[in-house]
Amino acid sequence: MPMKSMTQRRGDAEAQRGDAKMATSPSRAFLCASAPLRLCVMWLLFLSAQTLSSQTSREPVLKQIALPHSYYTRELYLPQLTSGPASVAWSPDGRWLVYSMGGFLWKQRVGATLAEQLTDSDGTDHQPDWSPDGASIAFVRYTGRAMELMRLDLAKGKETALTANGAVNVEPRWSPDGSKLAFVSTEGTGHFLLKVAAINAGKLAEVRTLTPDRRSAIPRYYYSPFDHALNPTWTRDGRELLFLSNREVGHGSGDLVRMSVEGGPQTLVQREETSWHARPDVAPDGKRLVYSSYQGAQWHQLWLLPTQGGHPFQLTFGDWDATNPRWSPDGKQIAFISNREGNTALKLLDTTSGQETAVEIRERRTLAPRVNLEIRIQDEAGHPMPARVSLRDGRGRTFAPEGAWIQADDLLVPTQRAEGRTFHVAPAFTVSVPKDRLRLTLARGPEFAVAQVDVDARGSAVPIIVPLKRLPFPGAWWSGDLHVHLNYGGTYRNSPARMVQQARAEGLGLVYNLIVNKEQRYPDLASFRTDLDPASTGDVLLLHGQEFHSSYWGHLGLLNLREHLIMPGYTAYPFTGAASPYPHNGAVADRAHAQGGLVGYVHPFDEDVKPATDAKLTNALPIDAALGKVDYYEAVGFSDHMATNAIWYRLLNCGLRLPAGAGTDVMANYASLRGPVGLNRVYVKAEGPLQREPFLAGLKAGRTFATNGALLDLRVGKAAPGDTLELGAGAQELEYAATLRSNHPVDHLELIWNGEVVGHHAPKSGTADVTGRVKVKGPGWLLLRAWNDAPHANVLDIYPFATTSPIYAVVAGKPVRSKAAATYFLAWLDRIQKATEAHPDYRTAGEREAVLADIRKARAVYEACRDGANAP
Repeated sequence: MPMKSMTQRRGDAEAQRGDAKMATSPSRAFLCASAPLRLCVMWLLFLSAQTLSSQTSREPVLKQIALPHSYYTRELYLPQLTSGPASVAWSPDGRWLVYSMGGFLWKQRVGATLAEQLTDSDGTDHQPDWSPDGASIAFVRYTGRAMELMRLDLAKGKETALTANGAVNVEPRWSPDGSKLAFVSTEGTGHFLLKVAAINAGKLAEVRTLTPDRRSAIPRYYYSPFDHALNPTWTRDGRELLFLSNREVGHGSGDLVRMSVEGGPQTLVQREETSWHARPDVAPDGKRLVYSSYQGAQWHQLWLLPTQGGHPFQLTFGDWDATNPRWSPDGKQIAFISNREGNTALKLLDTTSGQETAVEIRERRTLAPRVNLEIRIQDEAGHPMPARVSLRDGRGRTFAPEGAWIQADDLLVPTQRAEGRTFHVAPAFTVSVPKDRLRLTLARGPEFAVAQVDVDARGSAVPIIVPLKRLPFPGAWWSGDLHVHLNYGGTYRNSPARMVQQARAEGLGLVYNLIVNKEQRYPDLASFRTDLDPASTGDVLLLHGQEFHSSYWGHLGLLNLREHLIMPGYTAYPFTGAASPYPHNGAVADRAHAQGGLVGYVHPFDEDVKPATDAKLTNALPIDAALGKVDYYEAVGFSDHMATNAIWYRLLNCGLRLPAGAGTDVMANYASLRGPVGLNRVYVKAEGPLQREPFLAGLKAGRTFATNGALLDLRVGKAAPGDTLELGAGAQELEYAATLRSNHPVDHLELIWNGEVVGHHAPKSGTADVTGRVKVKGPGWLLLRAWNDAPHANVLDIYPFATTSPIYAVVAGKPVRSKAAATYFLAWLDRIQKATEAHPDYRTAGEREAVLADIRKARAVYEACRDGANAP
């Protein structure tokens, strides 16, 4: 799990994926009732390889939000596009519910099963709130560039914009008398602040900021130093608002407070560590409120609390989330959103008996005609296979099968109207779509070509058969994602069985679910086991490990733990009992190795480290690598690939052996994710059927390449990555053979010797088989890498990048020893030592001395490298 600021994480404003615009050229074909389907699809598959273009830049979604960790803010707080209901409100008479679903607003009579569509815009609509007079609904519309407040006149079906400021405006709530609207907005500051406006002739007037922009004195983990105000709700007399405020709060999204609608001091109602969506709602009697909380457990449930404060009382129970609660007008029921079955669903809770009733949707009445598309996916031999799918109509809107998990890219291309959205499907599925021209895109990881099909759904519906073509990559390889999180506080509720399905749809063979804390909870704690997960199948292995969480020292991936998790799983958390930086990563690695585990540094760096100028440098990678405590390195992960590899090259130049691994760090239950699972994966040379032990042995031996797109292989004679060549003294020529297969064009295919480019090819396609000779001198290492100058639509990452592990070369048995690299890391150790000596939170002198002892040992390694250097 990442732990860096938004500036660090995506400072160069690069983004996820850009969907190619729907072509209007006569050379494009559309599938229709009269078209020979199989032939049309194959032709479009051929064209897609030529027409999918690279994009020039990528940037965060809703970049006007000036907060760190945008991937958390967006998923945990902002409304998401889901195929199931996502937020709900009651009509004033209690006879109807209104909710968002599939990007539209729907209403449904309580007790009925017919959902009636209310909105049908080019954007996506969320967070409805029914006015007290029953005449209109306030809601949020996401345009792809902003979230604006809208008002729907129910009698006329007319929509009116309430805001048009280009900011992120969310959570509209009517005052009890209907004369005001409370909402949260980033306008003017980039921070979430509470605003109140009068309603005048159906429009906002006299907009006031109730919580002014303010910077807290207390340092924060995960959160901005600027305060925010979230989740507003009105007291029943309309005089006060209750909301979350993190004013001088170090952890969590804030305390529950109350405040006069005229402004003034905040009064504490409940202090606890919240996570963005407590979303309190005051009962009709005005004495109680319901809110969503995890209260030290792993999942959000509904709790009751007196409006003046007191002791919370739990209403719902279970290992799933219950969120977005809303009281019925008579106080007898609470509507809420549940992910108990995995996807979002709408439920009603009887407040007297505790009975939960699902709001069933058996029929949908849409505003525009729909048609059902039947789509079948298969390989070239006709065998059915699952895949990841994007389906958009001519207005750029996403459509997915009922029950599908829609997952949005976390970054976008400026030319896109909105970020791309995809969903995993079985080999055959049916989806309801408008009678329109649509773009269907199918992908299945880097081993398959990406297929695009233009569908004309204006005529009679016919089944669409889409074949996926496997790239002809020589040799046998196992693929694995070493860094996945099954659940991490997101919209959906994932399970091991579903994770296996997600991996299979991506053509991924092995998945490591890393158990990790989300602040004070561990959502996947119950999933941990030391053996193979029973959900594993013959083609997908699911294993459970741990991510040890210390942003002070750098995050660790712990694989193959044979006994237990290493708890509490984090260090250096200020204002907690785990404020001490001990155990440091070296001690954690020792405990993992004692269990037979493997240790890796994950999502390492977003920029090249400069020890001479970075006074706050504490990442312990140079210590643990020097002491042989690191078994693999996420050369491709949730970080900047070039920066991450530049630091890896320096470690290799000190004679250290460190294999390339890869992990996506995907939160696989997010509706807005950095992913999908397997986006960043490692390939291990296969030896027989896929099993855990030989896979991890191959990883540790460095018989790997790491990638987010290109498939690579390198040979020097018979030597492959992980092998060692014995060279003679003086200049040498190494004869190499390099192989590239990719579902996107590659700009650069390079041979790297001791960190320098010694061979360059520009394939400008996805295929290359090249041979050549490189002149080298002295000991060193050689690897092959492929990368692009800009992002590409087929790779859901900041830019395409792949690398093999090194082939090592020694002279008289000695590895390369670079004076410059050793000097670089000695300066790094100076920074760590100074920070260790000054840190106030070590509990004992023994803890501090244990860290200093490892620094001294690592220093001796780099001094020996410097003093015995055989390379610059």
